[in-house]
Amino acid sequence: MGTTTLFLIALGLSMDAFAVSISNGMCYRNFGAKQAVSCSFAFGLFQMLMPIVGYFAGRSFSDIIQSADHWIALLLLGVIGGKMVWDGIQELRSPESCGPEKVFSFRILVLQAVATSIDALAIGIGFAVMKVNILTAASFIGCITFLCCLVGNRLGRRFGLILGTRAEILGGCILVGIGIKIFAEHTLGL
Repeated sequence: MGTTTLFLIALGLSMDAFAVSISNGMCYRNFGAKQAVSCSFAFGLFQMLMPIVGYFAGRSFSDIIQSADHWIALLLLGVIGGKMVWDGIQELRSPESCGPEKVFSFRILVLQAVATSIDALAIGIGFAVMKVNILTAASFIGCITFLCCLVGNRLGRRFGLILGTRAEILGGCILVGIGIKIFAEHTLGL
């Protein structure tokens, strides 16, 4: 897997955490620089760990399904990306409001970090099938997510929720596009 492809996967995976970071920056009254860094670190850490867990789970059966790896990548990325697009469109149609009583807490941080990294678990399974160097890929995903979330927190303070939902739609489109690219490379030899 090339650096550009890995970067686009990392960017696509980070978009849901980016969208949540924008929302956090906008919605929580006690969300300052310390919370922004903590949130970004937690999102990056979970986005890094989940592909590793998925990778080792997927290695146990990767030899069996290696001939269908392009189909698996297309399915996983298509479903994950499609859901991100769907959720983003739904959010555009009926945005949630932010109340001034919302206070950011450690519990909220952990729940958000886990929720935004579930898709990375599935990507890890795909990486096992494609025999990707998981440490490099996971580290790259974690760093990209961390940086995107720092930017998202800052943007949330400045521009609000509309950018967050559009970022989730963009991230979903990127993941679907990567799935199609992998499928085309393996079936058409592109």
